[in-house]
Amino acid sequence: MSDADAFRKHDSHAHPDFFRAEAAGLSWLAAAGMPVAGVRDVGAHHIELDRIVEADPSADAARRFGAVLAAMHDAGAGGFGAAPDGYDGQLFIGRRPMSRTVHARWGQFYVAERVLPFLRIAVDAGSVTDLQRRDIETACELVEDGAFDDQDPPARLHGDLWNGNVLWSPSGVVLIDPAAHGGHRETDLAMLALFGCPHLDRVVEGYESAHPLRAGWRQRVPVHQLHPLAVHAAGYGAGYGRALHQAALETLELGGIT
Repeated sequence: MSDADAFRKHDSHAHPDFFRAEAAGLSWLAAAGMPVAGVRDVGAHHIELDRIVEADPSADAARRFGAVLAAMHDAGAGGFGAAPDGYDGQLFIGRRPMSRTVHARWGQFYVAERVLPFLRIAVDAGSVTDLQRRDIETACELVEDGAFDDQDPPARLHGDLWNGNVLWSPSGVVLIDPAAHGGHRETDLAMLALFGCPHLDRVVEGYESAHPLRAGWRQRVPVHQLHPLAVHAAGYGAGYGRALHQAALETLELGGIT
């Protein structure tokens, strides 16, 4: 392939693990059968990827993507919070460091490593008020106590599966920019729903053809959006703080707390 077929990202101020984490995540997802942007080269301050030619989204591609996404999740991880196999560095979501501490229970992991660290940043930034914080922390206590735990083993997550990281190519969906780790499969699906994904119903249809989702998953979407909303509230203002608060209130309602 020529240089014209490559896409290069460079940042001389990047954490030395930043691009390594991206490359490790892409490789880990690809090992589970997910089409991703191929890594040509990676270093402390750059990554070079195959350039993806984009096409219009289609219902057929969406259904195929859903089935492959289910298989990727089923490939599993070393625990809730585990980094990609063989990767020993720092994890990131966007530019923010993300914990790689592993927990045996999902709710405990999700609150301690994926919600509260970003909530603290959001509070300090003024994006979440004290009143909102109290409700969010109460919702976190509910999740941490296991109200939404199940028997599903750790899934192999993309971890930042919003629509901008889902590229539609002539041959189907290709994923970019993972924050890959072990988590709950419903978290990836909730993030797809958060910012909208073309043909999302077809994605879900394909997913369930390969791995039926547990009853009530749609009602649990707000629970699994606490993490991405906390991340966005930490960096993008009070609008996301309000959305995070609303997701927390809906989580409390699901848990029978009003």
